[in-house]
Formats: sequence, structure tokens, C-alpha cells
Amino acid sequence: MTDAATPRWRARLGELHPRRFFLEAWEAIDAEAEAERQARRAQGLGYDYRPLVAFCAGAVFLTLMEYIGVPAFLHRIVRALIELEQSGELSGTFFQEWRRGPWWELSQHIYWAAWRVLGFLLMPIAVVKLSGERVRDQYLSTEGFAEHLWIYLGAFAVVLVAVVAVSFTDGFSSYYPFYKSAERSWFDFLFWELWYVLQFLSLEFFFRGWWLRAGKTLMGSGAIFAMVVPYVMIHFGKELPETLAATFAGIFLGTLAMRTQSIWGGFLVHCLVAVAMDVAALLQTDGLPTRWWPDLG
Repeated sequence: MTDAATPRWRARLGELHPRRFFLEAWEAIDAEAEAERQARRAQGLGYDYRPLVAFCAGAVFLTLMEYIGVPAFLHRIVRALIELEQSGELSGTFFQEWRRGPWWELSQHIYWAAWRVLGFLLMPIAVVKLSGERVRDQYLSTEGFAEHLWIYLGAFAVVLVAVVAVSFTDGFSSYYPFYKSAERSWFDFLFWELWYVLQFLSLEFFFRGWWLRAGKTLMGSGAIFAMVVPYVMIHFGKELPETLAATFAGIFLGTLAMRTQSIWGGFLVHCLVAVAMDVAALLQTDGLPTRWWPDLG
């Protein structure tokens, strides 16, 4: 490394000092929020309804995902349709065969992931548009992404070490991957991971995009901490260390999203960690797939 490069890397590493990374960033966010509030007052815009709309609508979407967007609800629907088939009120045996077939488990997980895309992404986008806001303003900027990429990759490297360590525990391999037949074929694995990644994009848009942007002007950096509470709660049911770590992860990714006005780094880290966890769990149990298409015979 050249003498010129050394100070540059020291300066970069200095960005990770807690005071600079968190406190100074929060102070800058609060200053920007105060300027935005003054601009709203100067324009006579009155009360800022964006946090009210985003947090209340988000609460409804979270509730729908928890009660309707879960495999148990799909079970009830399919059971009712099977009863109609068996009674003759519904012709055919499609739902009975689907329920007994080789794709039932994957269907349940896709149902879960599709509801996350709906509740975390599509419905919030509809609210943003109906509110007269621009979707691209919800921290979807790609400007400066490459400049901050080293921070996200460094965060992933740290988490990867923890993933490898916990992958040897029974609790980890019994929980991941969510789709237990992912090892059946590369089609199963890749199709599931595609949907898994899509729901992480949706999650980042919801928590680190829509909610943070809606709350910034009124709440400043406080929007990060308001977001973290429900973000941690969606991890309930997972292993305790992972759920506790979600508190720091939410603050870290929320701070970076507001600093960079972009969710893409957080999305990248989330995807890399999620796929790494699934791969680690498979390697500790049945191993990675050995065929492209499952043997359904």
C-alpha cells in the first residue's frame, strides 16, 4: 500500500468511530429535519401528516401480514376448498392433489414471501402515490452507493463470522432454511432464494425507506428508533441472539439509510447474510442440491 493510500484508508476507518458514524450522523439528520420544518412553516404547509399516515398504514399492513399472510391462513383456505371438492359443490380434485403434491411446502413459503412483497412494498407504494409523494424519494437513491460499499461489505464480513459460528448449533440448522426442501434441487433452492431476496427488498423499502423518509422531517433521527421497535418485533420466534442483534442492525442500517438516502446497501447486506445463513444451514445438514430438477418419482 502506498503512503498516499494509507491516510485515505485511515480516514475511511475513522468514519466507523461511533461518535462520527452515529452521533454526528444523527446530529446532521436533526439539522436537516429542522431546516425542512422551517421550510414547511415558510410555505404554510401546516401539520406534517406523513408520519401519521405511514405509521398507521404500516401498522395495518403488518397486522394483515401476521394474520393473513402466513401459511396457517393458506391452510384454512385450502381445507375449505377441499371440503367443497369432496362435497361436490366444487368440481375436480385440484386442491386435494395440490395439498398432497410435491409442491405444497414450496407453495406455503411463496405465499408467505408474496405477502411480504405486498405488505412491505406494493401497498406502501400505493400509499406513497396516493399521498402525492414520489416513490423515488423514499431513499431509493443509488448516488454514492459505491462510495459506501466498503462499509456494507465490512458489516457483512463481521456477520458472516457469526453465521459460521452459530451454524454449528442445533437451533440454527433446525430453523434455517425456512424452506426445508431447498436441498431437493437447485430449482427449489434458487426459486426459494429469489422470493426470499424479493421480500428483503420489500422489507428494506418499508422500514428503511418509506418509514424513515416519512418520519424524518417531524422526528429527525428519532425516526430511526421508532422504526427499530417494530423491526425487532418481526424477528420474534427466531433464535434469541438473532432477535437481539436486530436492534443494533436496525439502528446501523437505519443510520446509513438516512445518511446516504439509500436502502440499497442495507438490501445488499440483508441478501448476502440471508443466503449465507441458508447455505450454512444446508452444509451442516443435508448439503447443497446435487440435481437441477427434483426427483418427484
